[in-house]
Amino acid sequence: MSILVDRDTRVLVQGITGRDGGFHTKQMLDYGTVVVAGVTPGKGGTTAHGVPVFHDVDSAVRATGSNASVVYVPPLGAADAVCEAADAGIRFIVCITEGVPVQDMVRTLPYVKARGARLLGPNCPGLIAPGVCKIGILPGSICTPGPIGVVSRSGTLTYEVVYQLTTAGIGQTACIGIGGDPLIGTRFLDVLQLFEADPATEAVILIGEIGGSDEEEAAEFVRSSMHKPVVGFIAGRTAPPGRRMGHAGAIVSGSSGTASDKVAALERAGVPVAPTPSAVVERLRSVWQASGRSTR
Repeated sequence: MSILVDRDTRVLVQGITGRDGGFHTKQMLDYGTVVVAGVTPGKGGTTAHGVPVFHDVDSAVRATGSNASVVYVPPLGAADAVCEAADAGIRFIVCITEGVPVQDMVRTLPYVKARGARLLGPNCPGLIAPGVCKIGILPGSICTPGPIGVVSRSGTLTYEVVYQLTTAGIGQTACIGIGGDPLIGTRFLDVLQLFEADPATEAVILIGEIGGSDEEEAAEFVRSSMHKPVVGFIAGRTAPPGRRMGHAGAIVSGSSGTASDKVAALERAGVPVAPTPSAVVERLRSVWQASGRSTR
């Protein structure tokens, strides 16, 4: 079992004929993801990697029964692409695009929510349920099925930690990159709630970074409502205040959003925080086995 996607997920690729959309469509197909349609205005009636291409999302959904979308549309059109997917009845939308203007997301997030859809991203690597479904740019070769949930703001750190888990013989139920922008559709709290309710997930790794307050809110949920063990890592401990570090949301402004704040909040909630990515697996083994949930 996984969260957010399963074997019935039918994926539509917005921007399928572009460089990134085309490349990652091939990767998703090779992994076994059911990609049923693509959308590029003006190129309807053609195919890409054997996938039929439509002029618009509504036509694609009606023809193929798509129930998930992944967006590879350039930044200035990405928010409109997300809204188009929500209007067409898509209930799970993954926006990979980096550089989407914040003001676009201000209007897009409530628009999507009002239509009953969930947005993952923007500026995220997507997600993978190992052996089941991959949407986005996460490399399937480093993942393996198992009982650990992974949620992260950083794509690169997701890859690093997942690789170390797999190398250690520990598989994953789902690996989810929520994105590093200031305004995103799915936050740590949302994913932790899903992992807590998922019977196949025995423990969770949370990979955060400086900026914002999502990690602190996640820590409060862990403290008050989560029964499964959680291990954390916070990136950016040496980042200078006031300087953005890679992600638009990874900036410390004033006295909030520092790495020390996040580490302290997680530790108060009983979450051990690894000092480096390489120490995450060791911390996980310790709390996972102590919880009595470990099957290993």
